[in-house]
Amino acid sequence: MNAREILSAGAVVPVIAVDDIHSAVDMAHALVAGGIPTLEITLRTRHGIEAIKLIKREVKGAIVGAGTVTDAAALQAVADAGAEFAISPGLNAVFAQAAAQSPIPVIPGIATAGELMLASEYGMDTLKLFPAEAVGGRALLQALYGPFPHVKFCPTGGITPETAPDYLKLPNVLCVGGSWLTPKHLLAARDWDGITRLAKQAAALKKHTAC
Repeated sequence: MNAREILSAGAVVPVIAVDDIHSAVDMAHALVAGGIPTLEITLRTRHGIEAIKLIKREVKGAIVGAGTVTDAAALQAVADAGAEFAISPGLNAVFAQAAAQSPIPVIPGIATAGELMLASEYGMDTLKLFPAEAVGGRALLQALYGPFPHVKFCPTGGITPETAPDYLKLPNVLCVGGSWLTPKHLLAARDWDGITRLAKQAAALKKHTAC
């Protein structure tokens, strides 16, 4: 799958920090059961790589990727672990070169038109706007659409279930990223039905929006 196919598989990409490796597979099953197949497992915790391996092996229908990938070594590590895509919080020339040579799709984070142009120079036109709300959110995406209508986004950072629909209405937004699908209190309680309910609500957003 290419980056656009991966991001178009669901309305929301959950940004997941795995604190308990023993819950990773059940959590992923719960999300996929609710209609959210694309999962971003961040490298913010020590379990990130192992969680990618487990979910990739155990959860049918999951599209498993890595988040918080910030350098070439991490990019190679997640590819070796079986990740189907990688997402970075930012972009510089060194990382852009590594991304261009990556065996898996890379979705780099950008916050400015200049970073967008750098990504385009290396063949990447499917990007993450981060941190979305802090850098201008929907207004920035609307402004970028004029000169760069071919570029598509997954805005992430500060987006809520209430604001997600307005983002999804924009013509250059494929999906949004968010952490609200895996709240810590539901994970701690191992409330998989609760996570599936949140996933179903998120998956339904696409039915009421024009992307």
